[in-house]
Amino acid sequence: MKLDLLAALNAERRARRAAVLVTDLASHAQRLVRAHEIAGDPLAEALGERLAMGKSGTIEHEGASYFLNVQAPPSRLVVIGAVHVSQALARMAQLTGFDVTIVDPRTAFASPERFPDVRVIADWPDRVLPGIGLDRYTGVAALTHDPKIDDPALALALRSQCFYIGALGSRKTHARRVDRLQAAGFDAAAIARIHAPIGLDIGAVSPAEIAVSILGEIVLDLRRKPLRTEKRS
Repeated sequence: MKLDLLAALNAERRARRAAVLVTDLASHAQRLVRAHEIAGDPLAEALGERLAMGKSGTIEHEGASYFLNVQAPPSRLVVIGAVHVSQALARMAQLTGFDVTIVDPRTAFASPERFPDVRVIADWPDRVLPGIGLDRYTGVAALTHDPKIDDPALALALRSQCFYIGALGSRKTHARRVDRLQAAGFDAAAIARIHAPIGLDIGAVSPAEIAVSILGEIVLDLRRKPLRTEKRS
């Protein structure tokens, strides 16, 4: 690999931006396709599919063979609220490969004892999330049912490029949430990014089942809709 390509690839990695190194297997010519360039690339469909899967591999296009070396940042999940559902969700999300952070100002809930091997920050979301950096490979799940905690997190997520935003609560609860967000200046299109009620409709009842439904919805957004999230930039 040429030094300029390596430098460009490393720059994308440091910035937590996805990129694909394309190698023509016949000529060995290489080029770097950054995430925001995929839609206009001749290999757009294959690049999008590979990036969505997060897997490198060989493809055929118009009689030529290419190797696509996919570089995608590790996916992160920020969970607002150290509640029972969060305990199950954190463990499942880690098994799926997510880097998980729990944020909750309530120190009685946000403790290492309740969340072993998980990063727990006992502070308010509006103080924590700017430092974390909400990018297009970060999902946010607000689970406290407390507007004082959830709403600031949702507002920051809506102003970011998060690939997923979800909020726990009934339709009636979400209707009140919508009113508050509209009063805060968010329009209908922005608010529509929030999955609420959160999770896939699988009839979940227990905290573990609810966690399964949430994680399924998160993975669905991460893997099925990469190009749509890129277009938000």
